[in-house]
Amino acid sequence: MLATFLIGLREGLEAALVVGILVAYLSRLGRKDALPRMWAGVGLAIALALGIGAILTFGAYSLTFEAQELIGGLMSLLAVAMVTWMIFWMQKAGRTMKATLEGGIDRALTQGGIWALVAIGFVSVAREGIETTLLLWSMVQSFGDAPAALLGAILGLLTAVVVGWLLARGAVRLDLRRFFAWTSGFLVVVAAGVLAYAVMDLQEAGALPGPFTAVAPIDAVSGAVATGWAAFPFGWAFDVSAVIAPGGTLATILQATIGFMPRMTWLQVAAWAVYMLVVGFLFVRGVRSRRPATPRTAPEPAHADEPVPSLTDQGAP
Repeated sequence: MLATFLIGLREGLEAALVVGILVAYLSRLGRKDALPRMWAGVGLAIALALGIGAILTFGAYSLTFEAQELIGGLMSLLAVAMVTWMIFWMQKAGRTMKATLEGGIDRALTQGGIWALVAIGFVSVAREGIETTLLLWSMVQSFGDAPAALLGAILGLLTAVVVGWLLARGAVRLDLRRFFAWTSGFLVVVAAGVLAYAVMDLQEAGALPGPFTAVAPIDAVSGAVATGWAAFPFGWAFDVSAVIAPGGTLATILQATIGFMPRMTWLQVAAWAVYMLVVGFLFVRGVRSRRPATPRTAPEPAHADEPVPSLTDQGAP
């Protein structure tokens, strides 16, 4: 519930801020008459996200187990790709997002008609909605349709709407740069876990080699699929189910936070580790590169008529 709550809060607040920027700019321009068209686009985007979620949830019931696992794995991979892209897009475009949205409204008001503003509202929210739907659906599937996971997502989205409204009204202040930096780091870890679960789905569907296929290494003593180094690369990397019960509270918390499962295949472990190393490194580097440089204060001159040395004279590049 906590993991899906944070995802719903983070993604919902991002969408709420986008809508807030659009509403505030139209109001400042004195074009409140255009707000219904913009809200129509937002409503269509929400309907699209809910429709995708409904199709993924109810459409899978008529499929075979292998088909369900294949679709689940592919949708989870798509969710990981969208989340990863969004994390780095926010790092680069976050500072210019407001200007970009306002420029889009200017063009829509001067060059387009009613559908231009509908499109502005739709595109601005649809991206967040689809990303959130895919990510939450993947996580709920990995938790075995746990009601608490879905409840956490709904509470997170509702909280995001309230916080976004308070921010727009000026009733609350929030360091958005720090908020999105921390939650983006959390999303990197969550995405790594979703990727690991996607690999498991694809292995169960037979799309990837693993313990469920003919290439699985067999333990000579027990006759079961091997575990440990002897099972590399298509067997089980570890199995601690006897210590951490699958489906228990501890297992659920670990899976929701760091993507850990009591029993994981070598391909799952490899996918998780590679994603964390590569994406984690790029994310941290991006965060460090965006830190504002601390300005150096020039020393006070000894005499009133003594010139203050320039930054170049002080050794600045």
